Amino acid sequence: MTYCVAIRIDAGLCFVSDSRTNAGVDNISTYSKMYTYEDPTRRQLVVLSSGNLATTQGVIAQVKKDIKKRAFKNLANLETLEDIADYIGEISVEHQGKHTGGGKPFEASFIVGGQIRGQKHGAFLIYPQGNHITTSRDTPFLQIGESKYGKPILDRMISPGLTLETAALCGLVSMDSTMRSNLSVGPPIEVLMYSLDSYNAQHRYRFEESSEYLRQLHAAWDERLKEAFGNLPPIAWSQTWDQPMGQER
Repeated sequence: MTYCVAIRIDAGLCFVSDSRTNAGVDNISTYSKMYTYEDPTRRQLVVLSSGNLATTQGVIAQVKKDIKKRAFKNLANLETLEDIADYIGEISVEHQGKHTGGGKPFEASFIVGGQIRGQKHGAFLIYPQGNHITTSRDTPFLQIGESKYGKPILDRMISPGLTLETAALCGLVSMDSTMRSNLSVGPPIEVLMYSLDSYNAQHRYRFEESSEYLRQLHAAWDERLKEAFGNLPPIAWSQTWDQPMGQER
């Protein structure tokens, strides 16, 4: 299982992904799910992947090959982020078709985001069918993989005016919540922060399983949640509109 999230705010973009690909009892495997392409002063692109590993690896390999061969369509020459999302969607559908057989799922999902000079920054979520949706002020973050456990913190905290550091922290807390509830999601955790109009990824971090920071973050978030729960107002049993079921009013 996988969990990846892309957050769009006014200050730029933040990407967070785990690296666990297998979580058996005695066999844990890891593989980076974050691929970056950078053309200094012109474009910065980030691709996150989730789903069947053969499909995601095949898609990223094809993307790299097309750049190297200077193919008619590649990350270096497509004009808009939407064009890039269409391109990755087409490759994904093609590779899924190669592997499909025996009723086994080979689906994959992707997030591609970044900025091309002269255009706004943003991110697109590409579904297995090749179609996509994009970020907006009403949809400031996109998730793929095991998304349900990490969504509440993002719903409550993400707003356009956040700093990149705060957005990254929200992404890491979202990841921590997911790892707490699903053991198939785990370190190394990769974080990339992209500053608006910079066209480079100066801030990219990788937190290993032994990371002291991840341990401190987990402990602090766990403690603050317990404190917040302890400070909740008591249930107002005495209110007339909160009577036990079956009791006449």
